[in-house]
Amino acid sequence: MTALRKFGYAAVIALVSATATASAERTIEPLRFFEGTTESFSTVNVIMRKPYRSRTVGRGRIDQNGSLILVQRVEDEGKAPFERRWLIRQVGPNRFVGTMSEAAGPVAVTQADGRYHFHLKTKGGLSVDQFVTPLPDGKSAKTQSTIKKLGIRVATSQGLIRKVD
Repeated sequence: MTALRKFGYAAVIALVSATATASAERTIEPLRFFEGTTESFSTVNVIMRKPYRSRTVGRGRIDQNGSLILVQRVEDEGKAPFERRWLIRQVGPNRFVGTMSEAAGPVAVTQADGRYHFHLKTKGGLSVDQFVTPLPDGKSAKTQSTIKKLGIRVATSQGLIRKVD
């Protein structure tokens, strides 16, 4: 299922590793997690297939308007590496929206109960829900994802995201 290689969304989801406040500086704080280099490791479980490992290395920066620009190299076990691009901005308290090169429409991010929920649909017709929970060290987060096709769960993923520099 080629569309599932698009699943390595874990790295960007860590953008929500801190809680935003009303001030301009605090507003983009969750996005700052991705300034510089980040790395994620996860295991992807696809129905009727052997689980595989996924590694993503991201390089990000915050632009003049406070949006995150992130370019990732995605390395899924047994597949050729590919590049993914994100643009994410805050639109309200605990709410972010953006684009991603493999998404068919907007990426929505909400924060509640100490974790972040990413929701998007891929160009391959998959619906992705990913929950990222920041860890106490402030430099990493755990991630759990569910991927559905026509409302049926076809894959899950669990992993760890960490800030490298």
